[in-house]
Amino acid sequence: MSYRRLGTTGVVLPEISLGLWQNFGDDGPADRHRTIITHAFDRGVTHFDLANNYGVPAGSAESNFGAVLRRDLRRYRNELVITSKAGYRMWPGPYGEWGSRKYLTASLDESLTRLGVDYVDIFYSHRPDPHTPLEETMGALADLVHRGKALYVGVSNYDAAQTAQAIALLKELRVPLAVHQPRYSMLDRGPEEGLLDVLDGNGVGCVCYSPLAQGLLTNRYLTGTPAGSRMSRGDTLNPDTLSPALLTTLRGLDRLAHERGQTLAQTALSWALRDARVTSLIIGASSVAQFDDSLDALCGPSFTEEELAGIDQLLADVAGTEI
Repeated sequence: MSYRRLGTTGVVLPEISLGLWQNFGDDGPADRHRTIITHAFDRGVTHFDLANNYGVPAGSAESNFGAVLRRDLRRYRNELVITSKAGYRMWPGPYGEWGSRKYLTASLDESLTRLGVDYVDIFYSHRPDPHTPLEETMGALADLVHRGKALYVGVSNYDAAQTAQAIALLKELRVPLAVHQPRYSMLDRGPEEGLLDVLDGNGVGCVCYSPLAQGLLTNRYLTGTPAGSRMSRGDTLNPDTLSPALLTTLRGLDRLAHERGQTLAQTALSWALRDARVTSLIIGASSVAQFDDSLDALCGPSFTEEELAGIDQLLADVAGTEI
């Protein structure tokens, strides 16, 4: 495993991290959860990304990770970076989502109970709250650090201007913003439009989610929409997304990947890591074999200028596609 420093903090993260958004809820077998998590750790993955609402039902991913932690990884707690987030809807009523001090504090308390730990290494505001002053949200994050419930804090899904404001507010509170977690992939290059520069200029790490665009940048959709996939269910991927133009682009990227001696997924991960401003990529997995295939991206060759230009040309045909 290769590691990169998280901004200007004293922490390094693996270039590939395990995310538990999908496949780690109570709708999946506990033995599979345990096998993937422990295998990832054996491969050098020390960073496990969670949120209060991950899993089916919401919260079950944290509970299931906590069970593996108690059974297998407790003695390695000091070698792990465990994260959680709060921002999306978690419970009924007016205090069960967004960015109020009340919600963030209560949510982290519940996450710590589910995980069975005294603190998380990173706690995120999962999304900006249009109704709560950012001063309150950042003040709550800083307070959780001061109380020892989180070692570092981050934000996710904030735009460049919101991030710059969060950095300034936390600096006044003497709790620096350690990390931003944006969505970033070949098919979603939004962070390149100012956000990565803000992070780099302020010493903030960048941990990217959905670098495989929820599976679009794998071989799964090269022949259409398979039965049982996220797109076929229409839950987190719109069935209309796989247009003829996007299918043509994906097939072109797949050919380029094979010319590099990689799978499409490996090339997509290698491409995201080409930028030194990116600290780590969060990937999910439904099997050990799938996870290992992704880790092999770290062994791939560097990109040539011709390959990068070819990728840009293929992506230009689907620029603006909503993923």
